[in-house]
Amino acid sequence: MKAVEITEFGAPDVLKLAERPMPEPKAGEVLIKVAASGINRPDVFQRKGAYAPPQGASDLPGLEVAGEIVGGSIDAKHNPFGLKVGDRVCALLAGGGYAEYATAPLAQCLPVPKGLTDIEAASLPETFFTVWSNVFDRAKLGAGEGGANETFMVQGGSSGIGVTAIQIAHALGFRVFATAGSDDKCRACEDLGAERAINYKTEDFVEVVKSLTNDRGVDVILDMVAGSYVSRELTALANGGRLVLIALLGGAKAEVNLNDILRRRLTITGSTLRPQPVEFKAKIAANLKEHVWPHIEAGRIKPVVHRVFPASQAADAHALMESSTHVGKIVLNWGTDV
Repeated sequence: MKAVEITEFGAPDVLKLAERPMPEPKAGEVLIKVAASGINRPDVFQRKGAYAPPQGASDLPGLEVAGEIVGGSIDAKHNPFGLKVGDRVCALLAGGGYAEYATAPLAQCLPVPKGLTDIEAASLPETFFTVWSNVFDRAKLGAGEGGANETFMVQGGSSGIGVTAIQIAHALGFRVFATAGSDDKCRACEDLGAERAINYKTEDFVEVVKSLTNDRGVDVILDMVAGSYVSRELTALANGGRLVLIALLGGAKAEVNLNDILRRRLTITGSTLRPQPVEFKAKIAANLKEHVWPHIEAGRIKPVVHRVFPASQAADAHALMESSTHVGKIVLNWGTDV
């Protein structure tokens, strides 16, 4: 099969199309003929040598694919959605997605939502699993005191994670705020359901969210920046609020007021999805199928694909990812013109 390899750690041009043996599915896994692969920020980190795949995972990058099940292990124990050979699925992987064929645990495969193309479906798993796990399972965004829905803010609202978080939270009835780095990106966030998007280059997100919540603050913040943002985010939280860290683009160290955390009952938490066991991810898949897939099929949540590249142009796709000029997801197409 054809696959995109990381020939050495470095710039995007280290990604090269190569021939690889077909992967062999293990117990509980299926073989997928890949139609499209989503690109995510962790792929960039892996390419640079800063994010090694978990033990036993493929060394090829790629954490999500869409395509057709063509073989593997299908049994009732690992098959909550009744999938079978020939079904179109989108799947979360621990690696190996940049290839014409990939293996995935059956429990991490979801049926392609009705009406979606393979390109659109490939843009779903990594960000949807991440958002659900962190915003709803870990931070428990839900009904607040008195039964009213809580408020939510996502940093980097125009990213793949951001557009997913905005849409899911909005579809489920929450007030949503977002930050982005330009007025155009802010408008895109608002078009997706953010009540207010804040240009972090020209506005103070703390002041804005305080003014929009009668000085109360927001209940949950999803953050990919960390660093100096953390102390300001704690200020932007309501009493009892939760800050969830999923990346450290602004740095791994932060200075915070611990007294404020105690006095206002704040929570700082975080997670990484890739090394978690299949059972953990299977529960997320079940929640997505029940709570989110119906909104996708009804058109209330839509895949946001910024650009599609032939697989042979993976280096160009990574360069675009690193430019941060995109809104939404970037996808590789494994069609006949690879």
